[in-house]
Amino acid sequence: MDRRDFIRLSVASAAALQLPFNSTRGFADESRTGSIRLTLRPDRLGNRIGEDFSGLSYESAQLGNPNFFSGDNPELAGFMRGLGKSGVLRIGGNTSEYCYWKRGAEGTAGAANTESMPADKTNPVAFGLAVGPDKGLTAAAAVNITPLAVRNLRDFLDACGWKLIYGLNMGTGTPDAAADEAAYVMDTIGTKLIAFQLCNEPDLFYHNKIRKSDYDFAQFADEWQRFYQAIRARVPHAPFAGPDTAYNNEWLVPFAKRFKNEAVFLSQHYYAEGPPTDPSMTIERLLRPNPALEAEFAGMRKTVQESGLPFRLAETNSCYRGGKPGVSDTFASALWGADLMYQLASEGGMGINFHGGGYGVYTPIAGTREDGFLARPIYYGMLLFAQAGAGQLVESKLDSDANSQAPLLTAYGLRSDSGAIKAAVFNKNMDRNVRLTIDPGERSQKASALRLHAPRIDDTTDTTFGGSVVGAGGAWAAAREEKLSVENGVAVIDLPAASAALVVFEH
Repeated sequence: MDRRDFIRLSVASAAALQLPFNSTRGFADESRTGSIRLTLRPDRLGNRIGEDFSGLSYESAQLGNPNFFSGDNPELAGFMRGLGKSGVLRIGGNTSEYCYWKRGAEGTAGAANTESMPADKTNPVAFGLAVGPDKGLTAAAAVNITPLAVRNLRDFLDACGWKLIYGLNMGTGTPDAAADEAAYVMDTIGTKLIAFQLCNEPDLFYHNKIRKSDYDFAQFADEWQRFYQAIRARVPHAPFAGPDTAYNNEWLVPFAKRFKNEAVFLSQHYYAEGPPTDPSMTIERLLRPNPALEAEFAGMRKTVQESGLPFRLAETNSCYRGGKPGVSDTFASALWGADLMYQLASEGGMGINFHGGGYGVYTPIAGTREDGFLARPIYYGMLLFAQAGAGQLVESKLDSDANSQAPLLTAYGLRSDSGAIKAAVFNKNMDRNVRLTIDPGERSQKASALRLHAPRIDDTTDTTFGGSVVGAGGAWAAAREEKLSVENGVAVIDLPAASAALVVFEH
């Protein structure tokens, strides 16, 4: 079986079309426009979005270069702060099973995966080394993690204000080594550590021949217990999360039952598409509903209800094995990523971590210390979510005929912690515009919008949010806050095909 044997969707091909739009004149082609009403009910509250909902995920091998996550890398810290002042950095991925703790070593870097770096950046001890997502096809190169890397990591977390999920090596490591590493990490990172994860995608250990093909949940659970006990003997208050499986609800549910008293939250992964070599993995497919995601949400709801533990999507992105060019690096990923964040929040998830690093195709932040960093399109989707901010989701309903007029239109209402009513709206339809009338559910006199836009759905370089690009160090400020007309308490916004907007109502 391939890495993720997702249910294939039968989708019709559609042209990658972005119709021209002018905020004062309306759509260029009115015949392709559907008129839909969105009604918010602030008196009907849903799940809460916390300050630490947003997050990023990097390979453990990145710690092989202790200068990457450090207080001396303010540019990267700035990009992370742009996604939230209290986000969560997850260190893990496939390479976590090939990283080895060396308490007595203080080298500058270990061996590392340089596949996703530019051709002229092949020196594994380069000051700016950035490790891209591991494809999981073969065993990763061995990497040493030193105390210096952990101390610098703490400085980096202080610089960006984020917290940490730290992956340990259960795949090829030992309980004693994991316990020693955990003790040092706990002492150094302190309260910024929210959980250790003992492994990465153990349900696929057989794939890289880390375990035999008959490796099942019972064997995994016994192994997890041994590592847990060894670490707790050294670090009595160490927090844990798991099972960090690839997509297997058949492991998630029993894990929650067996370890609900040992884990502080549950974690699992999700990739919308894959493999990238499959020609059916397209933008059209990415933007459509995915039965695999619906099944994963069903497992999440079941485990949360039965165990009382919160759930985090600890690793996710558009297409597994590092992403697909022409899909994962396009504006489509911004629409997909932001919508996924709100889907997860609506289902009750506590947070999300988009995987990336280096020059990986789907990474939200691309680059190295030496060459600098830049925001990929998916970063802009996360930026929209960050600008909406923390708060309480409220009931939001589209017209009953919305599915026929614009089947890929989604909308989410939020009462922010400041009290403002906001709506995040996504027109993922590639062939039709939407004229959306929004009723905020309470008296409002003003409304404004920040648009998420690119010239084409497959554009890789020209994404803007609020009319602005993200600059050096993650610097961003809206250049254009569009004022919407409000009549009888409702606002109207025109959403071109393949675009999104954050709408804010004021009393």
